[in-house]
Amino acid sequence: MKWSGRYSGYNVGTLRKDLISGCIVGIVAIPLGMAFAIASGVKPEYGLYTTIVAGILISLLGGSKFQIGGPTGAFIPILLAIVMQYGYENLLIAGFLAGIILLLMGLLRLGSLIKFIPRPVTIGFTAGIAVTIFSGQIAGFLGLQNMERHEYFFENMREIVLRLPSLNVFSILTACICLAALLLTPKILPKVPGSLVGILVSTLVALWLFPGKVATIGSAYGDIPGGFPGLHPISLTWDRIGTMLQPALIIALLGSIESLLSAVVADGMTGTRHNSNRELVGQGIANMVTPFFGGIPATGAIARTATNIKNGAISPFSGIIHGVVVLLVVILFAPYASNIPLASMAPILMMVAWNMSERKAFAKLLKTRTSDTVILLVTFLLTVFTTLTTAVEVGLVMAVLLFIKRMGDLLSVDKVLPDRENLREKVATHVVAKDHDCPQVSIFTVDGPLFFGASQTFADLASIMESGPDLRAVILRMGKVPFMDTTGEAHFLALIKRLQGIGASVIISGIRPQPQRLLIKTGGLNVIGEQLFFEHTGEALNYALKTLNGEKCRGCRHFAFRECSGFSGSEYVAAPGSQSSPRVRSGQQPV
Repeated sequence: MKWSGRYSGYNVGTLRKDLISGCIVGIVAIPLGMAFAIASGVKPEYGLYTTIVAGILISLLGGSKFQIGGPTGAFIPILLAIVMQYGYENLLIAGFLAGIILLLMGLLRLGSLIKFIPRPVTIGFTAGIAVTIFSGQIAGFLGLQNMERHEYFFENMREIVLRLPSLNVFSILTACICLAALLLTPKILPKVPGSLVGILVSTLVALWLFPGKVATIGSAYGDIPGGFPGLHPISLTWDRIGTMLQPALIIALLGSIESLLSAVVADGMTGTRHNSNRELVGQGIANMVTPFFGGIPATGAIARTATNIKNGAISPFSGIIHGVVVLLVVILFAPYASNIPLASMAPILMMVAWNMSERKAFAKLLKTRTSDTVILLVTFLLTVFTTLTTAVEVGLVMAVLLFIKRMGDLLSVDKVLPDRENLREKVATHVVAKDHDCPQVSIFTVDGPLFFGASQTFADLASIMESGPDLRAVILRMGKVPFMDTTGEAHFLALIKRLQGIGASVIISGIRPQPQRLLIKTGGLNVIGEQLFFEHTGEALNYALKTLNGEKCRGCRHFAFRECSGFSGSEYVAAPGSQSSPRVRSGQQPV
């Protein structure tokens, strides 16, 4: 049997590989789905339903052949905050709205824009989320009783300190057994999911050695219902939509980043290339459908996607199979999951936090001690101590402002003259000296983007360009100005008019296409004069020399240009400290 498109060349052999990888990833996803749901403040079965519905749809409709979708640790702080502030039903609405936003992003082909989010921002909030997840599991690890969840870090830490006297030794023992299994299984049985071993071993130990001594999923949340996920209607009203729109935007933003990052990781591991816009469409549809089964927001899961690839996945079938495996486990074994101790979930999430913390990249950015370090720390601290929404907004604004400043600092304007020591008489800055500078013609090289962040710097150089009362022409070499916006154009024309006001002609050489098109649209070309635009500096200089006041040239000893000896009526004398002028080829022009 042959398939087309993403399933081209599919056969029984490749199906066997997908079955193996899908079953393994499905087994890995079961404890994670429940753990992420509990940490997000909802019942564990909703994490399983998300894994089933979103996992199948993301693999079926997404743009990556190997992407595994479902609930992830990155969403925990956001979802927990939404549940605490708005309630579970409104979380479903936020997830549905986030799906619509993701779908629109994909249809509008905005997938490529996600890569423009600065790395310090993504590392900062990822590390902050890791700290939030890790700290949120301390109470479960210690078995603290009567814990109240709070939205902010300090309040949660204070709650833990207050409840320390209620710690449960049996819970600590259970958590330590699970943690030991998580650490040892990859070394002893690398093919077996450590999280599954940890849960099974710690649950069996708790049931046999100290039954009833630790809190379980069943005692905290009730029995996990078996069977197919039932429909869960959501109540959409304009009031609720307006209230949940901002949380939905954050979910969509984080979901798009996480899913596309996961897809990029998959590309690097397999040598393939995903379709980012199709991936967003698939993520959007999955998040629109999942709430109707009680599921929470989902995205691409990097660790599970990597596991899928390492176990030989060939096509999206492996992701579909992973969802089916979880469904079968829910149908057949859901009642047994109610006996899992909550203390067994804590080390699993702690390991998730440790693995997603970006600690090496974080330390590397800290060592650079640049403006990116500031962005990293601010985003990280705001994620931990306030909310992810605030952290992302502030981090992005800071990144944009610092980028604008850095780009503005790149703009330079240097006065140049032809270098007679150079065979082609290229212009250079070191040639300009107090006794070697034409009083009537000035040449400036403008280097860098002329945009709103740098335009004022350019305007402030007007006084430098007004070099004296005898100035007749100013040549602006614009070949190194790649971009000009309307603010830059306004300051540029203001400078032109100021120079024209003192009687100097402004001549442009080597202007790039984008600035030229903008000047044509705004009418700036007519203000300067179309005849004053030249392709090369030599042509511009020939025109400028025609504007010289011959009387001012008589007796001048600057000899800035090779033509000066003829204008001044004197032989060229080398400037002090320089070598005598080499012979200049006939018709040669400075560039």
